[in-house]
Order: sequence, then structure tokens, then C-alpha cells
Amino acid sequence: MNGKTDPLRAIVIDDEPLARRGLCLRLDEIGGIEVIAECGNGRQGLEQILELRPDVAFVDIQMPGISGLELVQRIPVEQLPQVVFVTAYDQYAVEAFEVNAVDYVLKPIEEERLALALERVREKIANADIASQREQLLEAVAGLTKEAPEVLEQKLVAGELGGSAYPEKIAIKDSGKITLVPTREIDWIDAAGDYMCVHAKGETHVMRITMKELEQQLDPRVFQRIHRSTIVNLNRVCEICAHINGEYHLVLNNGERLKMSRSYKNKVQHFL
Repeated sequence: MNGKTDPLRAIVIDDEPLARRGLCLRLDEIGGIEVIAECGNGRQGLEQILELRPDVAFVDIQMPGISGLELVQRIPVEQLPQVVFVTAYDQYAVEAFEVNAVDYVLKPIEEERLALALERVREKIANADIASQREQLLEAVAGLTKEAPEVLEQKLVAGELGGSAYPEKIAIKDSGKITLVPTREIDWIDAAGDYMCVHAKGETHVMRITMKELEQQLDPRVFQRIHRSTIVNLNRVCEICAHINGEYHLVLNNGERLKMSRSYKNKVQHFL
């Protein structure tokens, strides 16, 4: 481990190139830190963390594909660096981090706040208790994802959050219980106001999440948006019917017919 006078080895993970550049410039101005990799998405970030074993990772929370919250859940405990979340969430949302002593910096990043985060990182490294820090990370992530820490822990143990870039199961909360629906069993998903209806094996599960957030949890090789309010499992499509107006109707193997709007017709190639 680095001593207090040694430069910290850091990885910056953010899907916005300008945000990465801005953070790297501020880190360079503060000094005492070496950025060994910049990553534009969570998948790349995970690979680089496992390969390079940095001292600290600056992780943007909101990224497509693997979010920053999902990323930290997938890092094995023995390879977990110090994590500083970079977030545009308001003060109320980041209370989850403060309560659990997990550090963060708000966008736009202030150099003084960033310097304080680095100081805290050095203190944590000097008094390393990886198991405790991992538990704090899970608590903080749970505070933002609204998923119980024990559920996250079970997923880690089961390996559901490791290896693949997308979870094998979707956690759906309803009436105080959490149902884990295997993604491979999902036929299609449609929006109903502020809720998503997940149709799987003849049952409909309702979850409060945006279409965009849910879409980011699903493997695009299997799930594609065909309408502003519909996502379909490509493996369930058995027939494509073209209409004169430029729309398509997709027939699933359970007989369900879904409309593909004209704005998504370029995705027909995914079905062929």
C-alpha cells in the first residue's frame, strides 16, 4: 500500500469525456496522484480495476450499461480499491454516502472538495479495513438503489453481479418483498405511467423505475426497445408483420402482438 507521501494510483470512470478530462486536470493540479487509466463505461472500468489494482477509483454514478453503483457491487472484496463517487445527485440523495462514510464529490467538481476526498482516501488506506469498507459501500449503494444490503450481498455471493456485464435477475420490490425475476424469462416490458410492467412466464410484475434505467440493466443483444414504451426479448419474437404506414407488428411465441413504431424500425435487423 502507498504511504502518505507516495502518489496514489487512480482510475477515472465516467462516460462523459469532458468530465473525465476536467477531473484529471483537477487531480493533476492537486498533485500526489497518478491517473493510470481513464474509462468511458462501467464494463471497461471493471476490467481496468481488476487488471491494474488502483488505490482509488473515481466512479461516476450515472452511466449507461453498468452504472457506478452496479460497478462497485461487482468488484471482488480482495480487489476493491478506495471508491470516490462522482455524482450530480442532490444533497439529500448523497446522505447515503455520508451516513456510511463513503466519499463522493458533486458535479460540478470543486477543487477544495476533491482535495478533501483525497485526504480521506489516504487516511482510509493507512487504516485499511477492507471488509468494513465493503460493507459501507453496500450500505451506501442500498441507500440509493432502495435494495436491501443483504439482497446485494446475496447477489455478490451467488455471483449474479460478477462476470456478466448485465445482471441475470431483476429485483422487483412489491409490498415489502423482493422478487428476483430471471432476465431470460422476461417476454416483454411496457410502461404504465411511472411504473414498468415486466411480463415473464405468464405473470406481470410491476416496478417503479424509468424505462431508460431499466433498459440499461438489460443486455442489448437480447432486449431491444421497439417503442418509446416497449422493450422486447428478441428470443421471443417468432414473426414480423410489416404495415404500409412503416410500422411493424411483432408476434411473440406466446401469441402476444407488439407494435414497433416507425422511429424504431431500423432495429428490425436485430431480429434477422
